[in-house]
Amino acid sequence: MAQAAHENFPVALRALPKHLRQHLEAIYGYARLTDNLGDEYPGDRLAALDWLQEQLEKLFAGKASHPVFRQLLPTVTAFGLSRTPFDQLLAANRMDQHKKSYANWDELMEYCRLSANPVGHLVLAVFESATDDRLAASDAVCSGLQVLEHLQDLGEDARAGRIYMPIDDMERFGCTRGDLLAPVTGKRLRSLVAHQVGRTRDMVGKGESLVASLRGYPRLAIAGFVAGGLAGLDAISAARFDVLGGNRQAGGLRLTRRFVPLYLGSLARRRRPAR
Repeated sequence: MAQAAHENFPVALRALPKHLRQHLEAIYGYARLTDNLGDEYPGDRLAALDWLQEQLEKLFAGKASHPVFRQLLPTVTAFGLSRTPFDQLLAANRMDQHKKSYANWDELMEYCRLSANPVGHLVLAVFESATDDRLAASDAVCSGLQVLEHLQDLGEDARAGRIYMPIDDMERFGCTRGDLLAPVTGKRLRSLVAHQVGRTRDMVGKGESLVASLRGYPRLAIAGFVAGGLAGLDAISAARFDVLGGNRQAGGLRLTRRFVPLYLGSLARRRRPAR
């Protein structure tokens, strides 16, 4: 739960009122616990995820016992959160236990629908800002952020036996699993990464309309998440799409350069008089 406050865009999260920050940290605490059990648990991970499902059932029966779920209970109660997004995050981690590659982009997006998009739905619910248009934009942003994470962790995931780059795209650019395991990013892999950065930038860029539609603290936080994604993509581009060596994180300056015009741009559009 403590780690949740340091992910994505910590400045925006720290600027939120305590009660909102606690609700968001509770959601990210669940997401982090789910990922940790699915990715890092040293024992039977499917059994661990079964345990997590039991904890979810207790949560929605109002009988949370584990610390993560005890912190989550007031959030679920206060906003009447649906169980569906929590189940979807769990389903994504179950999928990770047996599915090690994705045939094409559509198949990867279906995975992101379970692994990333539910977080956006929960965040908008906490901000009491969920509309059909905002949810659609949030889905694009969250899926884009998931792909960005896959790009940043390409080599690490490959060493763990998982390939999140669509197989048909790898074949198109002449890449193999060996390219992902190499100590340096070869020319063919750089071309593949550049292609994915371009399509991912379009997805995260849909967050501009989402930010423009919000006010107050929701706009501040969502602008931070969107800016974090765009800055991360900028960092990869600046590194000439080298994702296997060196630092692939955005850094504070690049983050600020993305955040300020995004946030102020939405303000300017709202204040512009109607013609």
